[in-house]
Amino acid sequence: MAFGTVAAFWAVSLVFILTPGADWAYAIAAGLRHRTLLPAVSGLLLGHLAATAVVAAGVATVVTDSPWAMTALTAAGAAYLLWLGITTLTGSATVTAGVTEPGSWPRQLLKGAGTSGLNPKVFLLFLALLPQFTHPDGGWPVAAQIVLLGLVHTTSCAIVYTGIGTGARAVLQTRPAAARVVIRVSGIAMIGIGVLLLVEKLA
Repeated sequence: MAFGTVAAFWAVSLVFILTPGADWAYAIAAGLRHRTLLPAVSGLLLGHLAATAVVAAGVATVVTDSPWAMTALTAAGAAYLLWLGITTLTGSATVTAGVTEPGSWPRQLLKGAGTSGLNPKVFLLFLALLPQFTHPDGGWPVAAQIVLLGLVHTTSCAIVYTGIGTGARAVLQTRPAAARVVIRVSGIAMIGIGVLLLVEKLA
């Protein structure tokens, strides 16, 4: 693929990554609650890689052409974000300065993967965005081009989400009152995104 095409995709992708959403909320909450961000961020990245694989395999077109499949995906994603937001809110009262919850690495990984992988907006963005930067008459198969672009996107996600979680920890961990507020806002954001997904689909 041409370097200019990859660079153009990266610029557009970065704007999407820098827009606060469910991934940001989860990264911030994980940064404040757990000793390491590795499992949480790895889970978020797995969700984006899964979306890349689905688009590269051509499954995305089949899903988006089926109203029932899209409704099911939206409902599952919204329900998951609502649950994650509620659990974030109910656990926020235990956050104190310098104290982190050990948590379960597999559980954090699965939560992160669910946060990004079940978000239909990520899925639809990839469906709309990735193919626009591919060239059927190029030297690479279209599926390989999509995978490369997905890896570029995921690498940027790794850097940004790690920075967000680490920054939240550095700034807020010694400020327990502020940390509790931020975690509550993260939980409310997840719930709000879940509700908006349902409202948009029903509308």
